Amino acid sequence: MGEAVKDQREEVIQAWYMDDSDEDQRLPHHKDPKEFVSLDKLAELGVLSWRLDADNYETDEDLKKIRQSRGYSYTDFCEVCPAKLPNYEAKVKSFFEEHLHTDEEIRYCVGGSGYFDVRDRNEAWIRVWVKKGGMIVLPAGIYHRFTVDSENYIEAMRLFVGEPVWTPYNRPHDHLPARKEYVDNFVINASA
Repeated sequence: MGEAVKDQREEVIQAWYMDDSDEDQRLPHHKDPKEFVSLDKLAELGVLSWRLDADNYETDEDLKKIRQSRGYSYTDFCEVCPAKLPNYEAKVKSFFEEHLHTDEEIRYCVGGSGYFDVRDRNEAWIRVWVKKGGMIVLPAGIYHRFTVDSENYIEAMRLFVGEPVWTPYNRPHDHLPARKEYVDNFVINASA
């Protein structure tokens, strides 16, 4: 019998159900016992992921293929850390407000690490830890939030289709077409 092939993405992206603690948002917040979530389960929620070569993102053929196939024509970089982000603590707290976007949120971690929290079909929080080399796509309409981890540093490439649109709609915004489409595609129809 051969050994199971390990998913290389799991070296840079891990996910688990969160506890209900009000402790510092930058802590892992594992349940006891820990309850991990597979990347396949995340994909069932519309959350896509890749492992890429963050040290060579300028010439990475895999990144080029993803950008071309998904129409990501615009990129920029965002560093979230006390030295680079004015009013750091307030900004980190604001990123942690539960919200959705009407477009995909695409983040490619090229340095450091951070947590993207998403809701499952039953409204439970899943924490997605993205480390250097991990790229995720959060679908339009999914409720989510972001925080740095205890290292207080992430550098991410932000990717967009066309000009950047990054408007957060804090919960509740269930009336938005993007939310209704997300629910139809990933909650109702997936549960049937």
